[in-house]
Amino acid sequence: MRPIARLAGVKASASAMLSERAKALRAAGQDVLDLGLGEPDFDTPAHIIEAAHQAAVAGQTRYPPTVGTLALRQAVQDKFARDNQLDFGLDQIIVSNGAKQVIFAALMATLEQDDEVLLVAPYFDSYRNILALLGAQRRVIQPAQNLRLQPHELEAAITPSTRWLLLNSPSNPAGVTYTRQELQALGEVLARHPHVMILADEIYEHIVFSDFCAFASACPALGERIFTVNGVSKAYAMTGWRIGYGAGPAWLIKAMVTVQSQISSGACSIAQAAAAAALNGPQHGVEDFCRAFQHRRDIVMQAIADTPGLSLVRPDGAFYALINCQAWLSDALPDDTAVATALLERHGVAAVPGSTYETAGHFRISTACADERLRDALSRIRAMAEQLQPR
Repeated sequence: MRPIARLAGVKASASAMLSERAKALRAAGQDVLDLGLGEPDFDTPAHIIEAAHQAAVAGQTRYPPTVGTLALRQAVQDKFARDNQLDFGLDQIIVSNGAKQVIFAALMATLEQDDEVLLVAPYFDSYRNILALLGAQRRVIQPAQNLRLQPHELEAAITPSTRWLLLNSPSNPAGVTYTRQELQALGEVLARHPHVMILADEIYEHIVFSDFCAFASACPALGERIFTVNGVSKAYAMTGWRIGYGAGPAWLIKAMVTVQSQISSGACSIAQAAAAAALNGPQHGVEDFCRAFQHRRDIVMQAIADTPGLSLVRPDGAFYALINCQAWLSDALPDDTAVATALLERHGVAAVPGSTYETAGHFRISTACADERLRDALSRIRAMAEQLQPR
């Protein structure tokens, strides 16, 4: 007995593997700064932890509804109305074990073998792996301008086999965001292709340094074709609580519940109580986190501008920087994997190769770490640049 053939095309999370490698090197005594894993370095706010404690004490420890608890779905409903001016019924909302499971369930519920999904490079590497697991095909669009998808590029990529466009804003790994006008221009293209659904991955919505617009808010006429993915892990420093949610057409949610019922039977009841407290409670912690991430973005922008051979498109959200290192490539460093390896082994900085996101000649760093650690890592990156300069 062997694993199914399509499993060969599925890779473990590159950032998670890199983080494990960094931990192993630290355990061996090396001084390593891990900028690979995208996880806020802040603690979960106290009122959220208290809500989980109170839920456990109150006996909320039995199987929750597969679709999600009523309390959390109502909190999600209120969040969309408050933050995005979107009106979803409770039958249009699902809760899962993290946003990644939301995405998986939506695609598993809708894709047939060899259906096509449009991905915009650079993109979150789990998209590719989920499609490989499902036997679907990815069609990758490489934007020519500032890593942002343009309407004519979208038009040219759509085929009769296209079933979904996946768009992440703000994005992992580049921090790219789309304005309302840019989303509306993409929506005009999609309006001409009613066979294409839109999955709007907006998990970094509250870590944004300019105005944010949800795809469904920008294009209300496409509402029955837009599925919005979000969660509490990034904005509320709740990565380990594993709560994501999605909102979209009721028929899709019903199909996703069928999928989820055979995978996890729903998300942890206590974690759902905590997530409801996060969405319903005070939001000043989210605002504080965002200011800290913007400050770190500015630190990175200045440091990269001062580092020979490196550049980047300004991140307008999330907590990543996708750094162009093509000027560093040579016989000794032939690709971005070699660059990331050298950064880790020679300078003790863990970064993810851009080829992971189908954007060669780049590497990604996470800015979700304390200022002094980030400055130290950027200093080491500059030291590598100086070593590469002709003498």
